[in-house]
Amino acid sequence: MYLALEGIDTAGKSTQMAALHSLFPKALFTKEPGGTPTGEQIRTLLLETGVQSSRAELLLFLADRSEHIEEVVIPNRTSLIISDRSVISGMAYAMVKQAFSTAELLELNRFATGGIFPDYAVILKLTEAELIRRLGVKSHDAIEARGTDYLLAIQDELEHAATLLGIPTLVIDAALDIDTITEQIQEIIITKGAS
Repeated sequence: MYLALEGIDTAGKSTQMAALHSLFPKALFTKEPGGTPTGEQIRTLLLETGVQSSRAELLLFLADRSEHIEEVVIPNRTSLIISDRSVISGMAYAMVKQAFSTAELLELNRFATGGIFPDYAVILKLTEAELIRRLGVKSHDAIEARGTDYLLAIQDELEHAATLLGIPTLVIDAALDIDTITEQIQEIIITKGAS
């Protein structure tokens, strides 16, 4: 099973990845962008340096995604793979920019992934008030610096992107306590027979 953990920055993905690691120690844990050596370089460029061109940014994310599918997902398809972000985030971020049509984004992402998408996705969803509170207690990377309206717009597109890609999805309130969220994700993994 290839499970994607989705949500905007500060939604709690890293916390849940750590909790799931203790529950599923044999699973392969990865991330987009940055799940491969090449991806780490692309991640640094995107999050620390940033790029001005929407087209260049999209192509960098697609390059990372292609490498990730080829080097991480395909060789481990018989294992439980849990990824911090996936093609869903890639679609959502690009859709918010409105620089490309949905048809173009679907075609480019199918090309980059060879049509290999997560089997299931969990989206951690924040309210505006909770997002503002969480952003107020941390430094911001190049994406977070674009502001709460931008991040909330991305959050709105995550479910839309999952639907467009045909990926079954569970949306969880990110303000729930950590253990409750972990239990809900664990239940999905177990009921899908990937434990």
